[in-house]
Amino acid sequence: MLKISCNAADQIQSLAQCRFFGPPKSRPRPVSTCRRDGASSCSPTTRCPVLAVVSDRSGGMTAQEATNRVETGLGSLADRLRLGSLTEDGLSYKEKFIVRCYEVGINKTATVETIANLLQEVGCNHAQSVGFSTDGFATTPTMRKLHLIWVTARMHIEIYKYPAWSDVVEIETWCQSEGRIGTRRDWILKDYATGQVIGRATSKWVMMNQDTRRLQKVSDDVRDEYLVFCPRELRLAFPEENNSSVRKIPKLEDPAESFKLGLVPRRADLDMNQHVNNVTYIGWVLESMPQEIIDSHELQTITLDYRRECQHDDIVDSLTSVEPIEDGEAIKGLQGTNGSASATESQQEDCRQFLHLLRLSGDGLEINRGRTEWRKKPSR
Repeated sequence: MLKISCNAADQIQSLAQCRFFGPPKSRPRPVSTCRRDGASSCSPTTRCPVLAVVSDRSGGMTAQEATNRVETGLGSLADRLRLGSLTEDGLSYKEKFIVRCYEVGINKTATVETIANLLQEVGCNHAQSVGFSTDGFATTPTMRKLHLIWVTARMHIEIYKYPAWSDVVEIETWCQSEGRIGTRRDWILKDYATGQVIGRATSKWVMMNQDTRRLQKVSDDVRDEYLVFCPRELRLAFPEENNSSVRKIPKLEDPAESFKLGLVPRRADLDMNQHVNNVTYIGWVLESMPQEIIDSHELQTITLDYRRECQHDDIVDSLTSVEPIEDGEAIKGLQGTNGSASATESQQEDCRQFLHLLRLSGDGLEINRGRTEWRKKPSR
């Protein structure tokens, strides 16, 4: 019988090396609750278990119900095997992931779609850990009653170092209110072995009525349900002034320098909300990138503004053109805040920037506009 250590690194190594393992034995775990003011009853040496932190407004289990489920072995098997938990203050969530062989691309490192999928996964797991819906993307009880869902309005990802196959990535996420217009979710990605920050991301989400497909303002009831789990003070993955995550993206006009026409959503591209998943758009954007850039550069930054919902029977065109880079933009893009030094002239010359447009083939309506920044591939 495989004995799984409580040490997270030992768990990762054991699960990576063993193909088969039985369900863990049920045993009591300490349960703590987080008050509305954000204070936690966790002791400094005890991490909040995934099932423990709940709110009387969350619609989730009470602390005692969570304790009973764990002690009787009724807790979710996924909850017990997942390498993730709320942080000690209960206001963010961390999870570790092993990069699988099918998640790497031609560079033998994780693809940007893999990174985006992990961001989405840890965000959903965060929502589940505080008792929100498991049959939608982080929908609160009030949202479910009113048939409301979250949809992505903007996604910005910066990758400083791509993880390779079998690397372990730790991702921390938290969300914050954006007033009546929606909510914001941020992420920090680290190499678990070294603690190095290898990426950051931020996103904006708006509410849509699932039946009418119309956007709707966030009500006080919905805000109250998730604000209890948000940091009390503003916390940003990109705290720098004029950082690239807030730059506006101009619309790319015809004629584009390169394009890919007639892209058709596959059935597998649809998510549980019955529209094309936001990660699919990333792949479509990259389809029209010039091959010589794909061969010589790697994606450093991607920003996408989502303008229109895409359905399963839509046909999509992907357009791409070079966007000129000013010196200040090149330096800013290469520096980030991950400890890198000032950009040299050669690094500036190696940085390339593109504008992107996804549109409906029939009427030309805009689906998505984007910007990507690329750096020269490192020598291996």
